[in-house]
Amino acid sequence: MVTGTTRLCTAVMNNIPNTYNYSQNNLTIKKMDKKIIYIIVFAALATLASTTLYAQVPEGMSARYIRIAEMGDLADSVNVLGDVTSAGRYIIPEDTNLPELVSFSLGFTPMRGLDSNIDWAKTVIKLKVSRYNASRGRVDVALFKYRYDKPEPAEMFEFDLKNNDLVTVQVRRRPSFGDYVKVVAPVIGVIATSVLLVQNLQ
Repeated sequence: MVTGTTRLCTAVMNNIPNTYNYSQNNLTIKKMDKKIIYIIVFAALATLASTTLYAQVPEGMSARYIRIAEMGDLADSVNVLGDVTSAGRYIIPEDTNLPELVSFSLGFTPMRGLDSNIDWAKTVIKLKVSRYNASRGRVDVALFKYRYDKPEPAEMFEFDLKNNDLVTVQVRRRPSFGDYVKVVAPVIGVIATSVLLVQNLQ
């Protein structure tokens, strides 16, 4: 009888570690399942964010677009050309105005030329917004023009940019007397040299 009881106790004691190991293995599996679920959710969110980012960009063209709008924001896509530092196709938030768009394109292109002392008072800035009107089959144009030393037109801040608008920027400086001299002086010099050569040949 003692021998039978001893064997029974021994069998029970031998089975306890196995039960404990099973419980620990089960707990480990549950933890692994949670980790797998977290990984799947994270991957899904990353894929969704990537899809949202390029939702408005045609396939194969993403490198040519400049995104300003945050992901998930309502946005328009406009083209900026002309005398700006960074021309291109911009994805901008809705309600963006023209001064903000010029700022996004890093401002006006610096005036180029030999004269570094630019008289900005004689600089004229033109912004043209072209919009295709499909119902009428024509292009509507809004033109804004002002001198650099004068306030920007209030209409620039109120103008409502739309998707696929084409914005062209032109920065021009009115010629001064010195500019005319720079153009005319070389011509006069060539004429005078030619006259002297003809006289010497005679």
